[in-house]
Amino acid sequence: MLFNSFSFIFFFLIVLALHNMPFSWRIKKSNLLIASYLFYAAWNPPFVILLWISTVVDWHVAKRMFSEQRPHARKVLLAISVVVNLGMLGFFKYGQFLLENFITFIAVFGIEYQPAAWEIILPVGISFYTFQTMAYSLDVYLKRAEPAKSLLDFSLFVTFFPQLVAGPIVRPTYLIPQFSKPRVASINQLFWGIGLMVIGMFSKVVVADGLLAPAAEAVFAADELLNPVDAWLGTLAFSGQIFCDFAGYSTIAIGVALTLGFSLPNNFNYPYAAIGFSDFWRRWHISLSSWLRDYLYIPLGGNKKGSRRTFINLMLTMLLGGLWHGAAWTFVVWGGLHGLYLAGERILRQKYQQVAFWQSTRGKIILAFITYFLVNITWVFFRAPDFATAWRMMQSMLLFSGDKNVLSSQYIIQTVVTITIMLGVHWYMRNRKMEDVVSNISLPAISATGATLMFLIAITQGGSNAFIYFQF
Repeated sequence: MLFNSFSFIFFFLIVLALHNMPFSWRIKKSNLLIASYLFYAAWNPPFVILLWISTVVDWHVAKRMFSEQRPHARKVLLAISVVVNLGMLGFFKYGQFLLENFITFIAVFGIEYQPAAWEIILPVGISFYTFQTMAYSLDVYLKRAEPAKSLLDFSLFVTFFPQLVAGPIVRPTYLIPQFSKPRVASINQLFWGIGLMVIGMFSKVVVADGLLAPAAEAVFAADELLNPVDAWLGTLAFSGQIFCDFAGYSTIAIGVALTLGFSLPNNFNYPYAAIGFSDFWRRWHISLSSWLRDYLYIPLGGNKKGSRRTFINLMLTMLLGGLWHGAAWTFVVWGGLHGLYLAGERILRQKYQQVAFWQSTRGKIILAFITYFLVNITWVFFRAPDFATAWRMMQSMLLFSGDKNVLSSQYIIQTVVTITIMLGVHWYMRNRKMEDVVSNISLPAISATGATLMFLIAITQGGSNAFIYFQF
C-alpha cells in the first residue's frame, strides 16, 4: 500500500478515526498493530510471517539475555537473534546474488553449474525492519536498554506502519517508551502532521516523479555514449529524484506518526548543502548512517586504534552500507567510493583545516560544490543497472566522449530549474529549522501554499509510482 495512493488515504482516515475514539489505550494500540499488519499484508500477505518470526525471536531472546549473567550464554542468545534476522535478510535479498557469484567463481576453474531458477520475491522493507529489531537485541546485549515490558508494545515497535517499509530506522529506546502512555495528537501536532504529509507527497509525486524522473530514466536507459550535457543532467536529475523520493517518504512517515500523537526522528537535513562527506552523512539517511556508526563502525574500533585501522573501519562500514542498499556490486562500489571520500577528507582535514580560506564563506561554498560534484559521481553507480552503463556514463561525464542526445528541451529546462531551486533551498535551510521558518509566515500564506501544493499533486500525472527505497 503506497502512501501516494487513494487506498492509503482511505486506510489512514479509518486508522486516524479509530485512534481518536474513546477506547482504552490497550485497544488503541491493538488497533494500530492490526492496521500495521494489514498495511504490510497489502503487498504480500504471507510475508507477515517474517514480521512474526522477528518479533517472537527477538522478544524471547532479549528477555533471556537480560536475565542471563553468563557471558557465553548471552553471546549465544545474541547469535540466535543475529542469525535469524540476517538469515532471513540473506536468503530473500542476497540469495540470488550469492548464487550468481558462486557460479561465476567456479566457472573460473572450468566448472559449469546451472541451478534451477531462483524465484524468491524480495519482501518489501526487510532491510529496514531487520536492522530495527537487531538494534533491540544489540541494545539489550550491550546493556544500553532493558527489554520491553509488554509484548504488545514490542510488536508495535517492530511493525509500526508509518515507518515499517522504508524507515526512518527507529531505536527501541526512542519509540517503545512512547507506547507506554496514551497518545492522541494535539491540534498543533495534527496541523504539523498533515502539513508534513502534504510536503512529502509534493516532494515525491510532483518533484521526484513528475519533474526529475523522466530525465534520469531517459539518460540511464540509453545504450550509447551520450552528449556530456545530457549525461550530467541525467545524473543531476537522479540526485534530485532520489532525495525527493526518499526524503518525501520519510516526511510523510513522520507526518502520519505525528497525526497519531507519535514522534519519529528526522531522517534528512538538507544533505546537498553538506560541506564535506562526514557532514553529508550527518544529513543523508540519518537513521541508517547513525545505525552503521553505532552498531558497526564503533564496535570495529572506530577511530580509536590509529589512522590505518580507522581507514579500514571506514571502508568496511561504507562497503557494507552499500551492500545493504542492494544485492549488486554497483552498490558496493557506491559504498566504497563514499568510504574513500571519508578517508580522503580525514587526511585533508588534518593538513588544511587551519587554512583561513576554507573557513570563509567562499571557501565553504567551494567545498559544498566539490562535495555535491563527487556525490553525483557515486549516484551513477547507485542508479546504473550494471557496470557497462556506469562506465558509459563515466566516459560521457568525465572524458566528454559521445554525442548522442536523449533529453528534450522540456526535460533540460525542468532539470536545470528544479535542481537550481533544490540546491538554493538546501543552502538556505542548511542551518535553519523548518519550524522556525514556518513560524515567521502568516497563516493566509501558509494556507495558500498548502492549497497550491495539493493542487499540483492532484494534477501531476503518473503520481502512483512506488518509492525507490522500497526495493531495499
